[in-house]
Amino acid sequence: MSPHIYPSDLSDREWAILEPLLPPAKPGGRPRSVDLRRIVNGIFYLLGSGCAWRYLPREYGPWSTALHYFRLWRLDSTWARIQALLRERVRRQAGRAPTPSAAIIDSQSVKTTEQGGPHGYDGGKKVNGRTRHLLVDPLGLLLKVVVHPANLQDREGARLVLAGVGRQFPRLGHLWADQAYTGQLLDWIAAELGWTVEIVQRSPRRGFQVTPDGQLQRVTLPATFEPLPRRWVVERSLAWIGRHRRMSKDYEHLPSTSEALVYLTSIRLLLGRLDDPSCR
Repeated sequence: MSPHIYPSDLSDREWAILEPLLPPAKPGGRPRSVDLRRIVNGIFYLLGSGCAWRYLPREYGPWSTALHYFRLWRLDSTWARIQALLRERVRRQAGRAPTPSAAIIDSQSVKTTEQGGPHGYDGGKKVNGRTRHLLVDPLGLLLKVVVHPANLQDREGARLVLAGVGRQFPRLGHLWADQAYTGQLLDWIAAELGWTVEIVQRSPRRGFQVTPDGQLQRVTLPATFEPLPRRWVVERSLAWIGRHRRMSKDYEHLPSTSEALVYLTSIRLLLGRLDDPSCR
């Protein structure tokens, strides 16, 4: 197989970056006979095209082999570990410290399918499915993701995301969030993590306002798009995930599988940046 057939396949430079980070074959027994580059390209093809495992093109070998390695490296947290190493390299490339001192949190609710598994109904967004809860750095690079049923409020989901983050990122001390993360969560963050939290308010020029005569009047939006300070960073990160068609819904039975796929979308982005630093 040619090393690069489909647009999702890794270039030679990207593969040279990723290959040393993959787990080596276990000692003893028969030598590893599979082509790991072909396996990884197959996984990225599935992620980008949105196809099912059984529909993987024959160029990637048996679909069951690709699924086996994806599952194996999900269970031992290989995908999360690789993503963390690549993120630190991209931050250094951008002239930043390996770990951030501030972060942004947000969530995205997506529909699930008949595959089953934990899910719930998000009454606010009217979505029956799961929520992807993301913590990103000021560059928009993924720090942590937790997937949980959509009926869990953002305040509760945030605790799942932020649990243990202080030990993983000791420099973190400030968090940007929206109005969904107020209330007792702020007291919990201050007591457990010792962080400061800045709630980014929506623009007062949006929605409705009361006129002097007591009438409601719709406020017209600005002629140009008005991004919310810092919040646009995590919104862009969610958009990066959405570029991969497999992520249009949550097709997975286990939330941990969905989390692994989010880390894979980040890995693909980071490899592209390391290959071409001009990519943003």
